[in-house]
Amino acid sequence: MNEERTEWLSMMLKIADPVLHALKEQKLKKVMPVEMIEGTNREDFTYLEALARLLVGMAPWLEASVERNEEELRLSYCHLAREAIDAATDSDSEDFMNFTEGGQTLVDTAFLAQALLRAPDELWQKLESRVKDNVIHALKETRAKKPVFSNWLLFSAIIEAALFKVGEADWDRMRIDYALKQFDHWYLGDGIYSDGPAFHYDAYNSFVIHPMLLDLIETIGSEYPDWEEEKRKIQGRSKRYAAIQERLISPDGTFPPVGRSIAYRCGAFQSLARHAWKDDLPEELAPAQVRSALTAVIRKSLGAPGTFTHDNWLTIGFSGHQPGIGERYISTGSVYLCTAVFLPLGLPYYHEFWTGDNMDWTAKKAWGGQAFQIDKAWKEEQVYD
Repeated sequence: MNEERTEWLSMMLKIADPVLHALKEQKLKKVMPVEMIEGTNREDFTYLEALARLLVGMAPWLEASVERNEEELRLSYCHLAREAIDAATDSDSEDFMNFTEGGQTLVDTAFLAQALLRAPDELWQKLESRVKDNVIHALKETRAKKPVFSNWLLFSAIIEAALFKVGEADWDRMRIDYALKQFDHWYLGDGIYSDGPAFHYDAYNSFVIHPMLLDLIETIGSEYPDWEEEKRKIQGRSKRYAAIQERLISPDGTFPPVGRSIAYRCGAFQSLARHAWKDDLPEELAPAQVRSALTAVIRKSLGAPGTFTHDNWLTIGFSGHQPGIGERYISTGSVYLCTAVFLPLGLPYYHEFWTGDNMDWTAKKAWGGQAFQIDKAWKEEQVYD
């Protein structure tokens, strides 16, 4: 196995182990520390956040074709993940999670739905019928929630896409159509969407917008001609954003601590990681170049002292433990979105992403005095193949 793949996998499982093993024993609520701003009372949401966001990042590996000495490990974690979903959705479980009270439940039910879309065989088809019924019930419970006029529109839409994917006849086309049309209105140009009527300079184009638009359109795009027409446009915009993301990675693997939710750490690179996983990176980016850049990010972001408690629960921070950067909606469970950087583990071990020699990424070339490709804006009439 490639040494960097081993390093990535080891880090992802280090993050996953406390959550999944606690859920297996139905004691997550007893043992998971809940760090948050005093008075915010995030206990009602933090457990679902931890599970759903963890699975969003793990799902491609759980669904992957892996080499022989990795397969037994993968299968064991697939079983753990299904046990975790069971514990979270069974009303008789000690770890039964909140899918109804408070707006935040819409957010993280959507992340759970997105994980199902990314691993439909391991995280859906192999569930027992009883658990499938519980999951469907949980997804539909969120229909009572009115999404904020922002990236939250995609949460409602991705839940309906998951219901479509699992064969529910009453999936809501309007929630999906509205999200697609509204985000087309919110497109600003050069790969960037506004998160609602006002532009916010943060990483939500990567945390939510591009990845969910792509997962959404790839799931339901063929259902209507106008949705199908949107697919190439959504893909092209997202590729441009991935190219920008690669250029934001400094020579030492750091990146700007700009905007809200920076406690999600390297999850800020979900968009770039997703294109690597789907093997459709912008043509100017070699897979091994992206692997080298993301490895540097993972080492800087998750390797800083204080990132984990003594028993490997994640802490709030950007580089290490920095509780002061936790906004009022952030708690321990929230920060598990960092696992979105690990999406390329869904690529087979023999893919050039893993086998290619280490390469300098754009900023490392630029600041090292090497030749590098100049950047230019992406125009809507351009099409990435």
